[in-house]
Amino acid sequence: MTILVLNAGSSSLKYQLFKFENGSHSVLAKGTVERIGIKNSLVTHEVTGGARLEISGDVAGHNDALKKVFGALTDKEYGVISKISDISAFGHRILHGAEDFDASVILTGENIEKCKKNTELGPLHMPANLACVNACRELCKDTPNAGVFDTAFHSTMGKTAYMYALPYEYYADYKIRKYGFHGTSHRYVSAEAIKYLDGAGARSSRLITCHLGNGSSLAAVKDGKVIDTSMGFTPLEGLAMGTRSGDIDPAVIEFIIRKTGKNISEILEILNKKSGVLGISGVSSDFRDISDAAGGGNERAELALAMFAYRVKKYIGAYTAALNGADGIVLTGGIGENSVKMRTRILTGLDGLGIIFDEEKNRTAKRGTVFEINADASRTKILVIPTNEELVIARETFELVK
Repeated sequence: MTILVLNAGSSSLKYQLFKFENGSHSVLAKGTVERIGIKNSLVTHEVTGGARLEISGDVAGHNDALKKVFGALTDKEYGVISKISDISAFGHRILHGAEDFDASVILTGENIEKCKKNTELGPLHMPANLACVNACRELCKDTPNAGVFDTAFHSTMGKTAYMYALPYEYYADYKIRKYGFHGTSHRYVSAEAIKYLDGAGARSSRLITCHLGNGSSLAAVKDGKVIDTSMGFTPLEGLAMGTRSGDIDPAVIEFIIRKTGKNISEILEILNKKSGVLGISGVSSDFRDISDAAGGGNERAELALAMFAYRVKKYIGAYTAALNGADGIVLTGGIGENSVKMRTRILTGLDGLGIIFDEEKNRTAKRGTVFEINADASRTKILVIPTNEELVIARETFELVK
């Protein structure tokens, strides 16, 4: 079975083509379409272990972007399939399943209508997700589409964790509650950690998974099921991130409106796109740029890094309590997998919780592999595990279509 995994943003489309055969899988090709609907669009297509193709030129929308992807996949020189009908199914990353979807589904007309209803819960991402689904259904009418929801893995949370202390009718009438995001990443690395912690694969564990990148979140995972996570009704709650504020006192919003005259839409734009480490540092939302600035003596950059690490550390402490101890802490995402310095900031000083960090192991951690960076005396394993959200989507699609 050949599965094309699609991750659509408002102006971008990432893809990977998977081949499932004889109980194993391989990636045939992957790529991106950037600047959809914007001048100077770019398609980048990479064949696994082979050539790389770049195509420039305007891409009007997701339908046009998908045609460009199909063209690259079937290109005489750079293609990996002979015709589009060789694709057995499309697997889509869908941001929000709300309370309608606690697992992946085939995107029938009925399920797509439910997704459309939930667009108001994810107005920045859902329209692009659904535009890509519609493009696939239009261009390949007989090929099934599967939806894999960012929120689904977190659906095991109980009411104690997911309810907000607001008048209950806001939940009953409008479903205002914590949903959580980055679910495919938390799902993948928690499963890999369980395999690592006990070779038999028994699902008995207390894990804190840390997806750390420009968008960041933590999850407390007990016996393979989420009991709490840091993102909430939207991805704005939780940690300070690249451009998102994370947790703040809600009364701050009214205070800023009163002081500046800005409206609620402008404030939400600031909280989502101009806050976080960008807002604190004034340098960038890229942690590499901020780290360079901090190394050069920029005090605001240093403060931004310290604040980010402190928030992660605080959530680790909270989730250690929620789990009544932690068997493992997992770091993943662009920062978690690659930043030696940020891992040091986060994990130093947790000895009182039985989490003892080994700096030498951290420095020698090999990128792209599962790596242990805890001291031998640590009660809790500390693992660096590369995430693979596309593989989760491909596997889910394979199981549904099979």
